[in-house]
Amino acid sequence: MEDKKKAIGFTYAINGLLEVIKSEWNFRLHLISAIIVIIAGIYFRVDTVEWITIVIVIGLVMTAEIVNTAIEEVINYLKPEIHPTAKRIKDIAAAGVFTASITALIVGLIIFIPKIF
Repeated sequence: MEDKKKAIGFTYAINGLLEVIKSEWNFRLHLISAIIVIIAGIYFRVDTVEWITIVIVIGLVMTAEIVNTAIEEVINYLKPEIHPTAKRIKDIAAAGVFTASITALIVGLIIFIPKIF
């Protein structure tokens, strides 16, 4: 019985990921960016530590975007009309994605600029 519950939870997680991919333009943009970075990493032959760092920041950005989307969905469900507090919550959640994205950009620049020049 416990294995079935685990399998169901895994199914829900995959369904959630597919839903975010289908419905969120920003997530698809992050996914495309991640693919480009992975291709660049292969091309420039980044080392193991650089790969670990790249994977961590990609995961950070993707996770931030998923959490942001979940927060937005909850706010839209609870407060469908425009409300200053709802806007503030959404803006703060979006700032989390922005911060993660800027961090990933800085890491990418640190890793790839020396390889390009």
